[in-house]
Formats: sequence, C-alpha cells, structure tokens
Amino acid sequence: MPTTLPLDRPLPDAAAAAVGIVRALRAAGHAAVLAGGCVRDLLLGQTPQDYDVATDAPPERLCALFPRARPVGVQFGVVLVKRRGRWIEVATFRSDGPYLDGRHPVSITLSDAEHDAQRRDFTVNGLFLDPLAGTVIDYVGGLEDLRARVVRAIGDPAARFSEDYLRLVRAARFAARLDFAIEPRTAAAVRAQAPRLARVAAERVREELERMLAHPSRARAWDLLGELGLRPFLWPAAQWTDPQARRAGTLLTRLPPGAPFELALAVLLADADPAEVQRVARALTLSNVQRTTVAWLVQHQADLDDPHAPTLAQLKRLMAEAAFPLLVDWARARHADLPDGAARDAALAARIDAIPPERVQPPPLVTGDDLLARRVPQGPIYARLLEALYTAQLNEQLLTREAALAALEERLAAEGGTE
Repeated sequence: MPTTLPLDRPLPDAAAAAVGIVRALRAAGHAAVLAGGCVRDLLLGQTPQDYDVATDAPPERLCALFPRARPVGVQFGVVLVKRRGRWIEVATFRSDGPYLDGRHPVSITLSDAEHDAQRRDFTVNGLFLDPLAGTVIDYVGGLEDLRARVVRAIGDPAARFSEDYLRLVRAARFAARLDFAIEPRTAAAVRAQAPRLARVAAERVREELERMLAHPSRARAWDLLGELGLRPFLWPAAQWTDPQARRAGTLLTRLPPGAPFELALAVLLADADPAEVQRVARALTLSNVQRTTVAWLVQHQADLDDPHAPTLAQLKRLMAEAAFPLLVDWARARHADLPDGAARDAALAARIDAIPPERVQPPPLVTGDDLLARRVPQGPIYARLLEALYTAQLNEQLLTREAALAALEERLAAEGGTE
C-alpha cells in the first residue's frame, strides 16, 4: 500500500492546465495523477517548471480523448496535450523490460501507478499527486527522502543506472539543485558506473550540463561531478588538474546566480587553447551561437583584468560583442582574488559607464567607397586602411568625416598614393 499525505498548500495557477487534463481523464473513467518533478517541487515549496500527467489511459485512448494531442513518444506511452496554451506531457503508466543499450527498454508493458513509480530514477521523483483530492501518493519512499533531504535511487541503484547512464549525471544535478546529499549506496553505484557516461549521446550530456551549469547551484554540481568521478567522462578526453578544478569551482561560486551555461562552460575551459575549445564544442554538439560565445569568452577572459589596460577602441570593440556583459561578470569573479579587486571593479564600471551606447559601434566615417573614389586598387590595402581609420575613430581621435578623410589622404600618401 502506498503512503499518502495531504498536500498542505493550494496548487499554483500554472497547474490548472494539467489539472484540467486529469479532470477530463477521470470523467472518462481513467486513473490520472500529476507525476514526477512537479510533485517534488510543490512539496519543497518551490515553483515547478512544468506539470506532467500520468494515467492508465493508453496512447490511442489519449489521442481519441484529446484529438489535437501530439504523439511524441507513443512507443513509450507519451503524448502532448494542449490546454490553456500549454503543452502538457501525458504518459501512460508502464513497466519497462530489460535495458540493453543504457537508454531504452527493449519492451514496455502498460501497467499501474505502483509499477510506474518503481521504474523511475530517484525516490523524490517517483511521487504522484491526486490534484482533485489534494493527496500525495508515495510508492517508493520519496516522502521520507524529501524529509531527510536525500537523493536515493529507486530499488537497486546499479540497476537504475544501467537502465539509463545519463542518470549518473542527473544524480549530481538533483543533489546540487535541491541541496540534498546523495545516499551512500546510490553514490557508490555512480562511482562504479561513471565510465559508462561516455556511452551516452553527446547532446543528452550537453542538455544535463546546460541545466546544471545554468543553475545557481552550479558550483555544488561541479564539486559533485568531481566527487563522483564523472568529470573525465563529460566529453572525450575531458581533464583538469586539481588546481584547475579548484579554480574553476571557485569562479563558478562567484558568478551571478543567473549566469548562463555558456559563461560557466567557458570558466571550465579557461585553460584550453582555441583548438581545444572548438573540439569540446563539437563534442558537446553546441549550437553555432553557443560555440562562438564560449570561444570568445575564453579568448578574451583576461582582457578586463586590468581595467585601464584596454585602449578606448579595444574596450569599445569588446563592448560591441553580445557576450560582453558575461565577460564583465567573469572579470569581477577574477578580481575577487585580488587585494584591490573592489577598486578594479569600480574602475571597470566607470570606464564602461563613460561610453555612451551610440559611441560603442558608430558607423565608420570612411568606407571602401571613399577608397574606390580615389582609385585605390582593391586588395589588402583596403582592410588595412579602413581598420586603422576606424580604430582612430573609436579612439575618438577622428570625430568628423572631414578629419577622417584628411587622415585617409595622409595614409594614402604614406602608402605611395593612388593610381
């Protein structure tokens, strides 16, 4: 028999769409509950990111009851149902057959709530909520582990991890995010199977890293990845010396709570050369934007260490990049090591504030058309002259088009004139 507990708080308005689906399924004669992470978060007083429904209705019945449903994973009993502008995942209770590839069961069997709970990963994620009765239903000891603040695998930890090797990383992510301990047998099973993480598809590992490193608990997650022996298997040939790992952890602690994944990953790759950054980006299947952002941050990480060192043009060029605010966050994290760190932060802020937005990337006073008009043969001279003149403009040495054209004439004369 399950353990039950009255929910001692009203459901948020955001739960209404999922509750509506539960109500419709109940009216059609089916069992239906809210499931998984949303129940855990509600019990912890946190705001769930989404609400999932579990039911005994098979996928074909769900599609009949909700004609606009999307059968995104019918082979695993999962469809998406839209209510109140939200897509809600609705999954049929199931039991899983053997896992042979570390990700997918070779077969599934439609089942009931108890067996569905037992095939999930961690006890705190195996809870159900009857939103109509306001009752939490626990088949796996999740309520006790929530009270004890423990992440524990359901059943045999080794078996749970062999079913899906990504759960190895998820154990660290949940423990970090919830600020829970990992139950000893569960932690031992993670360490024993850590090398198997290398068998997981890169994009799935990246998704977990994104969730982990974009969360304020990122430093704790990084520590857990080390304690559990998972760091070497996050991507091929991943490695850090002990000082590098400690330095990364310190900087992760200092990043703003809302720092994005790209900045946190750049911190982890701080000692990598450009080719290595690109290799890791490919290994993790980063998007082009993510790859460009991470590479730029790593390349320029030290540019603001001395706030007075960049010329005005250099600072403006940095400020013109979309990732510049992240570079500033990283610089402040680096400054915290220094006796004059607060003074450096103040000096950097003053230099940035002194540059009006319209002067960061102004239209060039001289263009290639001006060189063409002077019959300058096309070639490397164009890039060289235009770059020099624009740098002088950014340094505010050239303030008018007339002054810029005069400077062009002087440079052309120095280059040997026009044709």
